[in-house]
Amino acid sequence: MRFLSAIFLLCLLLVAMTGRAQSTNATFSTGTINLAVPDANPSGLATTLNVSGMSGQIVNLTVSLNISGGFNGDLYAYLVSPTGTAVVLLDRVGVMSGSPFGYGNTGFNITLDSASGNNIHTYQSGSYSLNGNGQLTGTWAPDYNTVNPLSSPGAFNATSPSGTTLANLDGLSPNGNWTLFVADLSAGGNSTVVSWGLMVMTVPEPQTWTMLGGGMAALWFLQRRRLK
Repeated sequence: MRFLSAIFLLCLLLVAMTGRAQSTNATFSTGTINLAVPDANPSGLATTLNVSGMSGQIVNLTVSLNISGGFNGDLYAYLVSPTGTAVVLLDRVGVMSGSPFGYGNTGFNITLDSASGNNIHTYQSGSYSLNGNGQLTGTWAPDYNTVNPLSSPGAFNATSPSGTTLANLDGLSPNGNWTLFVADLSAGGNSTVVSWGLMVMTVPEPQTWTMLGGGMAALWFLQRRRLK
């Protein structure tokens, strides 16, 4: 019995140690790239950022986006993970019935985070701030819209954010090539992707010893029941 009790205490210790596993935070950035987005061209541009050297699984991921010039309502942008999952970040913000061209501010210098309650698509419906270059600033929830960006303005009224979210990337390995796609879908104004980046938080994956500890604890419990 003393032997079984010692095993049980060891199992609890292993599980507790894993429960206190520390998260890891890292920031990855393209630096200044100044890539011009082709005007009124759905082919857009793609830029890739490599994430490497991180262990564990994603538990939180945010995107920093620095785009200058042009008109915000012209832009469509999405992020593609190393596994091929796409998340819509911008879907012609502000476009809706009565606003066929969307918002006319000139650029973004923002963080996109699933935890934010304010969706970027309707940022002018509440309080917002612009920097000295006329770029939108602050932290916003990505658009997550599934409507085709070339749809009529009224189509945007009938949709709500229902696409894949940044939170859906939780549980994946962050390592690999991440791709940002940006397109300008309306003539007039020239946008430039100045830079972009990812802020990644991971936690260790469940370890073999922890799973073994859980199994041993279960055996201890069953043995105790048999002895009663």
